[in-house]
Amino acid sequence: MDTKRLGELKEIARKVRVGIIDAVYSASSGHPGGSLSIADLLTYLYFEEMNVDPSDPKAEGRDRLVLSKGHCAPGLYSALAQKGYIPVEDLKTFRKTSSYLQGHPDMKHTPGVDMSSGSLGQGVSVSCGMALSSKLDGKNNRIYAILGDGETEEGQVWEAAMFAAHYGLSNLCWIVDFNGLQIDGPIAEVMNPAPYEGKFSSFGWNVIDADAHDFDSLEAAFKSARECFDRPSVIISRSVKGKGVSFMENNVAWHGAAPNAEQYEIAMKDLGERA
Repeated sequence: MDTKRLGELKEIARKVRVGIIDAVYSASSGHPGGSLSIADLLTYLYFEEMNVDPSDPKAEGRDRLVLSKGHCAPGLYSALAQKGYIPVEDLKTFRKTSSYLQGHPDMKHTPGVDMSSGSLGQGVSVSCGMALSSKLDGKNNRIYAILGDGETEEGQVWEAAMFAAHYGLSNLCWIVDFNGLQIDGPIAEVMNPAPYEGKFSSFGWNVIDADAHDFDSLEAAFKSARECFDRPSVIISRSVKGKGVSFMENNVAWHGAAPNAEQYEIAMKDLGERA
């Protein structure tokens, strides 16, 4: 990736992170940690990888993204705002009673949202249905789904993985946000789902490793997924929970908590919004 484009993507990702903090702070609730860990991934998907058009969010031939870990809606909303689906200023209405930006994605009311998600495991299952439907209809669009590492403790995830491999859903790409932390603590201590490589391979998937915060690594990973034509692909996206905000990084306490006014200012300074 050339230096100019790399710089542009980094700036978009920075703004996505600012939007995440603005949303959660304004709501006094939400899930900043896992939203921040996928900010670079969402940036790459919407600004490099996916065939989407904010002026026509329901275009028949569009690629689709399922945020299976729906509690990280602040990340999705912020990326949608940067792409032009929704006004950036609306992020500050997050979780307000009258807002269309609720705590989990709502496809009926939010432009650009392809799946109402929240119950872990269900989003990836729906992504399989989307991918199979596209194949049966002879369409060339691709289906993407982001799931949390804690989410992979759900049995439904592995049922869906078996389904996708059985039907050879090569138009399907899952991304596991592997930040190592879930609401109750380190995933290795709660219910260790690793090693992912061996598990997904045994289920018949094309397994790809990536650095979630390196755009060159993401570029190579998605290229590898697109060039696999006989089976579904999964990208193990190794990330830092709370990435970009000093006191949130690798801190499980920020899985589902909002910063106070003092913490908000520190976060804005970390993200380059304050001198």
